[in-house]
Amino acid sequence: MSTALINTVTYYLSEHPYIVGFRWGHSQSWGSTWCFLITSISLYIAVSSSLHILLSAVLRRNRSVPLGHIPEIHSLVMSILSATIFAGILISAAAEIRDTRWLWRRSKTATPLQWLLCFPLGTRPSGRVFFWSYAFYLTRFLHMLRTIFAVFRRRKIAVSQLFCNSAMAFTSFIWLEFSQSYQILAILSTTLVYSVVYGYRFWTGFGLPGSAFPSFVVNCQLVLVGCNLVSHAGVLTMHLIKGGCSGIGAWSLNSVLNGAILLLFLNFYMRMHPLMRRRINNNTELQVPANVTQKN
Repeated sequence: MSTALINTVTYYLSEHPYIVGFRWGHSQSWGSTWCFLITSISLYIAVSSSLHILLSAVLRRNRSVPLGHIPEIHSLVMSILSATIFAGILISAAAEIRDTRWLWRRSKTATPLQWLLCFPLGTRPSGRVFFWSYAFYLTRFLHMLRTIFAVFRRRKIAVSQLFCNSAMAFTSFIWLEFSQSYQILAILSTTLVYSVVYGYRFWTGFGLPGSAFPSFVVNCQLVLVGCNLVSHAGVLTMHLIKGGCSGIGAWSLNSVLNGAILLLFLNFYMRMHPLMRRRINNNTELQVPANVTQKN
């Protein structure tokens, strides 16, 4: 029974004819044009900004709009999608390594890690892993809904959040458009972290106990940033050793955007960390007298 279940899951995640025969193209994949990308990002920024201005003009200060459990349901959906994409691209990458390994000698590729970091020149955006890369690209637009939720709940809009979400949609697009190397590792690390983070948000959104570690979500994002930084260094190393990796021009632009995101995140982390320490110290100061009183 377990073997049959594994075979069924493997089939639908990596061996289905649509997944194996996937082709990224302007006429074959929805949302695959530059016009769609630019329009979607512009619409996202315009709607978020307009909603912020409208609510600021209509509602009183510090008053939020109740959303019920819509954000929690969104978190659950995103957690499931992220976990599915993680499993799909992991199994698909293993299948691609199995099927194409005999071709690696022509591209000076010796190990699966080298292939994950550096696609051979001339790689086309088709097949299993690019199907899941396409699925990841589409989920970036669902991820943007968190900005709308933030505007309704906190009546504030962060420019850094607009930039990061727009940059993620843009980089996901150029991964496919230029068959960029390193995208498999990036999607694996991102979906793994997102499945945990969104699951945590769903869990705590219903009032269930959260992590004992302060700033759990931020620390998960810090791990993700570190993984991306190491992967970028690996791509550059492989590009110099092998004499070329697929989509290295897009990788350069991706590196600039990731550098900007890293600076924004570190700035946010440095500002938030002292606040978390204050909360911990305040809680400790409040608890100590109570314990002393009980002992006395």
